[in-house]
Amino acid sequence: MTIAVLSGKGGAGKTLVSVNLAAAAAPSVYVDCDVEEPNGRLFFKPENVTSVPVEVLIPEVDGNKCTGCRACVDFCAFNALAFLRNKPYVFEEICHSCGGCSLICPTKAITERPKAIGIIERGATCGVEVLTGILNTGEESGVPIIKKLLRTLEADADTPVFIDCPPGSACTVMESIKDADFCVLTAEPTIFGAHNLAMVWELVQLMKKPCGVVLNKTLDGDNPAEQFCRERSIPILTRIPYDSSLGALNAIGQIAVLEDTKYRGVFTSLYETIREEAAR
Repeated sequence: MTIAVLSGKGGAGKTLVSVNLAAAAAPSVYVDCDVEEPNGRLFFKPENVTSVPVEVLIPEVDGNKCTGCRACVDFCAFNALAFLRNKPYVFEEICHSCGGCSLICPTKAITERPKAIGIIERGATCGVEVLTGILNTGEESGVPIIKKLLRTLEADADTPVFIDCPPGSACTVMESIKDADFCVLTAEPTIFGAHNLAMVWELVQLMKKPCGVVLNKTLDGDNPAEQFCRERSIPILTRIPYDSSLGALNAIGQIAVLEDTKYRGVFTSLYETIREEAAR
C-alpha cells in the first residue's frame, strides 16, 4: 500500500506525519519527494547511504549542420528554443527534455547531451528504508528526480510505502501522488490552513484519489480546517494537539514514535485508520 502525505504549504506537518507513520508501521519504506527541501533524512539519519546521479538530456545544436529552417523552434511547446543569430539557441532552464526537437530536425543538427540535475540517496534505519531525492540548487524542475525516485521502489507488496510530497499542488505533487493508493492531507487550524487544505483536496479529487485529513496543531475553539472537512464529508483521520513536547522533539530531529509511547499510540492508530479508509 502506498500512502502519500500532502499539505497546501510548508510547515503544516507533512513531514512530521509521514516520518512518524513510516516509523510506526516499520518495516516500511519512506520516500522523500520534497526534492527542493528534503528533510526526512534529518529525522531518520539513515545508515549505509548510497547515491546515484539523476540526469536529463539537453539539446545541443551543430551550427555546421543547421540550415536555419526553424522547425525545432516552431515545434517546442515550452519556448525553450529561440532563433538567434541565424541558429537555434537553447534555454536549458525551461527545456523539458522531451527530445522532440532532435527528432524533428531534418538535417540531424540537434543531438542531446546529459545534464546532472540532482541525486537520489538510499539508506535504512530502524526497519525503515529511506529514499531521498535531492535537486541541485538552481534547477527549475524536480519532476525527473521524482519519476526516477518512484521507479526505484522495490518494496514487497505487503510493505507500506509512505511518500512525503512537496508542499502545494504543483506538477511535482501530481507526479508524487499519481500511483498512490491513499492520500493523507495535513492541515493547520487557521483560515489560511483551510485555504491550503482546499487546494490539495481539489487536486486529489481531480486525480480521483481517496483521502482523509490529519488536523495538526489543534487548539480549543473554532477550527476552519475542521469545518471545511465537515462541510464536504471528508474523513478526519486524527487530531494532533498543539503540544510543546512534540514540537521540542521535532525541533531536534527526533522521531516522536520512537521517543514517546503516547505518540507511538497516536500514529499506530492513525495508520490503522488509514488502512480502514483505504479499504472502503
